[in-house]
Amino acid sequence: MNHCSQVIDPVKVISASLLRLRMKSPFFGTLGMFVRFLPSSTIPTAATDGRDIFFNPDFLQSLPINQQDGLLLHELLHAALLHPSRVGTREPKLWNIAADIVVNGTILRERGFELPPGALRDEKLEHLSVEEVYELLQQQGLNNFELGELDLFPASSVADQAQIGLNANPWGLNRVDELKSHWRQALQQAAVIAAASQSGKMPGGFDRELAVAMGAQLDWRSYLWRYLVQTPTDFQGLDRRFIGRGMYLETLAGESVRVYVAVDTSRSVGVAELQLLMDEVRGILGAYPHIECHLYYADTELDGPYILDANSTLTMPQGGGGTSFVPFFDRVQESWNLQTPALCIYLTDGYGEFPDPAPLLSTLWVVTPGGLDLTEFPFGEAVRLID
Repeated sequence: MNHCSQVIDPVKVISASLLRLRMKSPFFGTLGMFVRFLPSSTIPTAATDGRDIFFNPDFLQSLPINQQDGLLLHELLHAALLHPSRVGTREPKLWNIAADIVVNGTILRERGFELPPGALRDEKLEHLSVEEVYELLQQQGLNNFELGELDLFPASSVADQAQIGLNANPWGLNRVDELKSHWRQALQQAAVIAAASQSGKMPGGFDRELAVAMGAQLDWRSYLWRYLVQTPTDFQGLDRRFIGRGMYLETLAGESVRVYVAVDTSRSVGVAELQLLMDEVRGILGAYPHIECHLYYADTELDGPYILDANSTLTMPQGGGGTSFVPFFDRVQESWNLQTPALCIYLTDGYGEFPDPAPLLSTLWVVTPGGLDLTEFPFGEAVRLID
């Protein structure tokens, strides 16, 4: 490790690092303009509350310059991607591990950056969103995963900062929506600068994480309710193909809506994930009795249908083979009466054989953590299942 023999003004260290950051990556360099870097001897290495970045001057100066840049970028990405506020009710240590895996993967895929020794990395997970990584780590029983100092603080108040020995924060009250607005503006501006730069490149490999931070996707529960709870007068708005089949507003009045639900049982959907989805479906059935639900379990063959209502008890899933989405859509289209409004919901990881051509029915894919990228589904709409 390159220990400095003399004390250097930490402001100069930060300024030099930010200059190098702009030269290495216009995208990251632009984000660096939206945050304060504050020295604190009470922080062992570095940390962020999503609004400011705190760093230990002695530790920072002990690092080679590429590791200085990597450390500060690590905290900058935590802040810009709203990791301190996105934790919600999750276990903070495991969330910190998941966030570190995503951030470190982004940094180490870029040229010219290094991280201090001991930085976490998992190349199989780092392309996912932090929520997905967290869910997968939980499933794998990695709650005791080794981690050094936690570097994600809850959004701090003025009193919190006073304990750290810092000046009062000029942002005033820290509200999550203010942070979201601040960093959304920063990310949008960084994307524009990156596109206009000579490289013309956005940092690769963290599309999912960026989409979550930018608010591109609704919470899956909200999406499911919005998708299913359509009145007869606006049902055709779900899919313009209904209009082409002459299904006009007056013909839909007073009719029930049939929902075909398929659960991928080819080892890609766990019992907990199935329970999450079906709890929401039962809630919708209880609130909207005009919805009729037909449940299938599917791998390369089908088990079902099971006709569900709000009080139905789920049978144990059958299956465990390969994955093909074709049998489900073939069965549904055979049994579907064209005069009955209908929708399909498929709970899956997305890795399987898709029907070609696409089915006529509107389809919502509810995709498990770590599953196929949402943009890769050839038809329908896709949303990520994150608790």
